[in-house]
Amino acid sequence: MSSKTNPARGMRDFLPADVRKRNYVINIIKEVYESYGFEPLETPAVENLETLMGKYGEEGNQLIFKILKRGEKLAQSAGSSPSERDESRILNELSDLALRYDLTVPLARVVANNKNELPKFFKRYQIQPVWRADRPARGRYREFYQCDVDAIGSTSMAVEGELISAVSVILKRLGFNDFVVRLNHRQVLADILDTAGVPSELHGDALVAIDKLDKIGPDGVASELATRGVSDKSATMLLEIFEHTQKIVSEGKDVNRTIVSNLINIVRDEVLTEIGQILRFAEGVPIQLDPSLARGLSYYTGAIIEVNVPDLPGSLAGGGRYDGLIGMFGKEQIPACGVSLGLERILVLMEERGMFPPEIAESIPADMMVTVWSEETIGESLKLANDLRGEGIRVIVYPQADKIDKQFKYAKQIGVPFYCELRETAGAFALKNMRTGERHELTAAAEVAAIVRQKDHKAEK
Repeated sequence: MSSKTNPARGMRDFLPADVRKRNYVINIIKEVYESYGFEPLETPAVENLETLMGKYGEEGNQLIFKILKRGEKLAQSAGSSPSERDESRILNELSDLALRYDLTVPLARVVANNKNELPKFFKRYQIQPVWRADRPARGRYREFYQCDVDAIGSTSMAVEGELISAVSVILKRLGFNDFVVRLNHRQVLADILDTAGVPSELHGDALVAIDKLDKIGPDGVASELATRGVSDKSATMLLEIFEHTQKIVSEGKDVNRTIVSNLINIVRDEVLTEIGQILRFAEGVPIQLDPSLARGLSYYTGAIIEVNVPDLPGSLAGGGRYDGLIGMFGKEQIPACGVSLGLERILVLMEERGMFPPEIAESIPADMMVTVWSEETIGESLKLANDLRGEGIRVIVYPQADKIDKQFKYAKQIGVPFYCELRETAGAFALKNMRTGERHELTAAAEVAAIVRQKDHKAEK
């Protein structure tokens, strides 16, 4: 296929069947979020570059899609001498806008900018695309949707408990029954790093490496820690702590209680109390403590969360508490916590596992198709279709006069369950069930609609 007809690398076209599946998942996500009292929010695809830079950590900054300045502004910036400046600085001087990297930083900007208009406790959900200059892989794209839910204004761990519960309800409604919510706390990581002798100025670098533990393994993390200036002794101690945690998990006996008992001499009491509260408030959700869970974004300040399933590298969802982010855009520090569902990965898994309901998997565009007998009777076909739509039936009209066998072949191609053929006699119809072959000779639209409604054609597959 010619590259001229392909979308840009890491981006995709969505055909009708794809869109129906996406809408099915998105509608369930919206229903659950709204059942918890979260309100919808949307923000622009483009943000000021300064809004995004410095919020995601070193690696996140490198994945931001920057937009070149326009017209005279670009000419003025490009005309300056690039000598003695690195490539990154030159690029930043040529850019002043960027595509949205995530939905959390824009939310923080919105809250800071609209503080007086929003309630004290603001609960929002947001389902929009984001863009990252990442390397495409299975379930990972450069343009993808995030489905975020956030609660602003409270420091209570009840917030974390409710967010975890909402995500759990969504996944169960979609048909996932093997997911695990991994839970950690940023302060747990800080205390472990201190115990291992990692200097505080290297904590950020160490967390970037630790976040890759499930991707590159202990040896890869050790190598990256070394390149980031962490001593071999500290790296060895860190990996031993995490290896011990994995051993506890693999043994599978009272995992959370055992992990907490191992952290008592390392982590301060108030942090362990917060973790205990989250476990209590999200009772009934499969939660597993994991002290190695880091998440690379630098704005997290408290609990951090990921949702995993056995047959997918990476996570289905992730998030955490970020009490310091909104304060970067205003004078007041406002507590906040959120979780984001990865729509693309959910869709990949549901497709591979055959989890979509038959009517969604089959991508049926309508309940029936109405034929056109001749050019002179097109108006009759359109009127019948409108009458049926008034009865709540989804109808496709064949767009032109054609041979009946061609119209029937088209009805089979698009997979409609019913086929309604106008007879030469005005007001007469023949209705055929495409799955059972059953036929009815009828004279009123209401009769047609009644038969279509009575037949559970979705179950007759």
